[in-house]
Amino acid sequence: MKKLVAVSMFLLLVFTVFTIADQQKGAWTGWISDSHCGAKGANAKHADCGAKCLAGGEKAVLVVGSDVYSVANQDAVKDHMAHQVKVTGTLDQDKKVVTVEKVEMAGEKKM
Repeated sequence: MKKLVAVSMFLLLVFTVFTIADQQKGAWTGWISDSHCGAKGANAKHADCGAKCLAGGEKAVLVVGSDVYSVANQDAVKDHMAHQVKVTGTLDQDKKVVTVEKVEMAGEKKM
């Protein structure tokens, strides 16, 4: 019985370590697009199309280079369609999902 408990605890520890390792905190600069257009909508001209897609049920995504990440908390980016942004949060690389903690406009020169 003690062996079973010890093995179970070890497996739980290993699973936890691998789960944590898949997620990384950080900041990424990219474009907010919609899940239908993805990387094709990673530009400022995509605002009207992106808004229409969101209204039609598509989800907002973060496009970083050629990578497209789902946004776990949609409300965090709902006002940033077709904006280049710097997103701070947690990224699950395996699932390609970002959980947004903070959004800042990027790519604009400050006066």
